[in-house]
Amino acid sequence: MGWLFYTDRRVKSYADEKAEITRLCTSHGDTRKTELVKACKVGSTWYAAARVTNRDGTPVEDATYITDPDGSITFAAVFLTAYDDGCWGYKDMEESAGPNESRAPLGLIELLSDLKDPDSYARDWRQRCRDWASIPDYEEGDRIRLAAPVTLTDGSSCQIVTATLYRRGRQKRRCYRIEETDGLVRLSKASLAGSELLSSAKGSASPVLAEYLAGRE
Repeated sequence: MGWLFYTDRRVKSYADEKAEITRLCTSHGDTRKTELVKACKVGSTWYAAARVTNRDGTPVEDATYITDPDGSITFAAVFLTAYDDGCWGYKDMEESAGPNESRAPLGLIELLSDLKDPDSYARDWRQRCRDWASIPDYEEGDRIRLAAPVTLTDGSSCQIVTATLYRRGRQKRRCYRIEETDGLVRLSKASLAGSELLSSAKGSASPVLAEYLAGRE
């Protein structure tokens, strides 16, 4: 399915988006009904868990999902979203169709019904979500070895870094001190996949940024 944009511009805020995702995940047919269980927005992508039940109370039979003890099945849907000239739009995909975006929180993944096919697209998608969630969220002062050297814009590379913070206006931003050069670099979360904690500064304040700034004075 392609993109669908709402030209009436009725979706303008986070609350509007969530209300529309809820509506899209809700249906009441003659024999079945579908209801939203949980929705989360990560970046511009919405992840939703929707539960399907039979109106007559009998267990739901499905080729992809194992029926839960209460007779229902719960599946995941991914909604890519964007604004174009003020108009909100979305492109939706069910997890078994193999969506590329795979950053659904673990709390949502845990709500989903088990899968029948061990080699399905949905199982691969769920594992990619788990892999993303398992990337460490390092604390200030943690010394880290990246899984592979990261090439920087000046052509140099780094692999051992120390997490620190720098202030930009009223906000504190995460950055990393390069052990080899003592320079600072911003790293994406993806670049931290498979990284190793060499030493932890948990429980104590890190002097990393203060040392760096003092060296530049």
